[in-house]
Formats: sequence, structure tokens, C-alpha cells
Amino acid sequence: MSSISQFVMDNWLNLLALVWFLICFKGYMYYARKRSYETPCLASVLHMYRKEWMTRMLTRDVRIADTTAIANLERSVSFFASTTMLILAGLMTILGSTQQAIDVVADIPFTFHATRAEWELKILLLITLFVYAFFKFTWSLRQYGFVSIMIGGAPGPEEHISQQQADAHSNRIAKMTSMAANSFNLGLRTYYFCMAILGWFINPWIFMGLTAGVVFVLYRREFKSSTLKTLMMSAGE
Repeated sequence: MSSISQFVMDNWLNLLALVWFLICFKGYMYYARKRSYETPCLASVLHMYRKEWMTRMLTRDVRIADTTAIANLERSVSFFASTTMLILAGLMTILGSTQQAIDVVADIPFTFHATRAEWELKILLLITLFVYAFFKFTWSLRQYGFVSIMIGGAPGPEEHISQQQADAHSNRIAKMTSMAANSFNLGLRTYYFCMAILGWFINPWIFMGLTAGVVFVLYRREFKSSTLKTLMMSAGE
């Protein structure tokens, strides 16, 4: 018990920074998901656009433009998935040359001294988060693939289905498209938080400040940005 207490006393600042990061990371994910059901945000407003898109898609005989749009979205997600693999390869390489990295950062002002084990734990945290982002990106890719299949299997205008059936089809495809976009969004948020972790290699206080800054930036972009206001403008404005 005394050894644990001693460890906590010696590393209280790093532990505080890690707990703060986890609270901000998980807390913002939970907050953004719950808040999106209650107030307009990028996710909820774009879902309405996707419903309009899929409603119009059902009225078209030729849906090449729709499948092309989905393919463009897939390319964006694929780029990030490929980039994540390169980042993971770089982080694995750094694990083998930790001491050299410590020596480079040691010359930066305000740098806290860190042992090799502390550095490796920080890198492992980065690796864990980028693996999480990779899974989110690849799941988003699969979901966009499902959307392509659903568009291909959607009834054509010549079938004269009822309005209730048309609404059911458009809502279902729009929901799958939003699920793919949300998975991509989770991966992007993880990228933002990984940028904050880079400050931990210099100073835990900088790390905590950057983490709070990431939460502020994400909140402003998703709930208060000019982009959101533009998306919410009516046709007459």
C-alpha cells in the first residue's frame, strides 16, 4: 500500500492530467451525443439534409449522381484510415528510439523531465487512440458501402409505392448514411484529442490546457459555428 501511495505522490501531476483527459474525451463524446437530440447541431441538421437527399433519390430513375456522392465520401474516410496506419507505423518506430526522442524534447522550454517508462506509456496511449480512430474509420467505410447497396436496392419511381413506404425507405437509408458520418466524426474527434496529447510530452499543464482547448474547438464547430448557421438558413434568407 505504501508503494502505491508513493507512486501516486511522485506522479500526481501526470495522473491528474490523464484523468482530466479521459473526462474530457469521454465526457464530450457523451455530451455531444445527448445534446444532438435536444438542440440543432451539425449532426442533427445534416441528418435532415440526408433525409431530403434520400427522398429525392427515390424519385430519380438514374442514381449515378447519388452513388458518386457516396463514393466521394468513402474516399475521404479512406484517406484518414490510410493516414492512421502510417501514423501507427511511425509511433511503433518511436517506441524503439524513445531515448533519442526524450533528448530532442528536453531542449524545449518548460519541459518536465520524464522517464523512459513514462514516455512509452504516453506513446502507448497515442497508439491506443489511433487504433480506436482506425476502427471508427473502417466501420464508417463499411457503413457507406451498406448505403450504396441500399440505394441500389431502393424502389424506382415506376413502381408507384405508397408515401408511407417511400418515407420508410428514405428514412432508413438516411439513418444509415448518418451512422456512417457519425463513425467518421468520432474518428476525427479522436484525431483532435491526439493532437492535445502531444503537449503531454512537454508539460502536463500544457496537455490539460490543450485538452480543454480541443473540447472548446469541437463544441464551437459542432454547436455554434457559422457553418451550422448557414446550414440552418431557410430558402428565403
